Amino acid sequence: MRLFVAVTPPPEAVAELSSATEAVRAAHPRLRWTRPDQWHLTLAFLGTVGDEARAGLVNRLARAAALHPPMRLALTGAGRFGDRVLWTRVTGDVAALRGLAAAARVAATRVGIAVEERPYRPHLTLARGRDGADLRPVVDALAGFAGCTWTATQLHLVRSHLGAGPDRTSRYETLNSWPLTGS
Repeated sequence: MRLFVAVTPPPEAVAELSSATEAVRAAHPRLRWTRPDQWHLTLAFLGTVGDEARAGLVNRLARAAALHPPMRLALTGAGRFGDRVLWTRVTGDVAALRGLAAAARVAATRVGIAVEERPYRPHLTLARGRDGADLRPVVDALAGFAGCTWTATQLHLVRSHLGAGPDRTSRYETLNSWPLTGS
């Protein structure tokens, strides 16, 4: 099964960002917008993981969550990765979030799951571009967004069902969650 490790914003932060992007979504229907109920901050993408590796991963992620305290975060502005991905940035306890992402990657590698070796860039994906879409006007339209501060309190192991949604988009299923306790 295809898995990733994530932190999710609370409903009030999702509602706030959804409201802020509503007009932009309507003005740019050619983009593939992610559904607000699936918004998350990916800490580590794991790809296809077998049952045996998953069992070991669950134990290691539980330990990682226990070692990291809750963190204060906010979603602000917008950016892009080329013309393929539109995102909103994460601010606040970003160093702590990077530490949690590193711990998730270490947990995966310790059970034999290969993870990409690239710097972690905290963001929440809003949309994906199609056929050379120019994302610059969308980034400009969302530049002033400043979301409320919220506390991330849980780490999640999530399964991705590719193309399983009603509009042929991926659907996500949380398999496990652990409190961030910092103990």
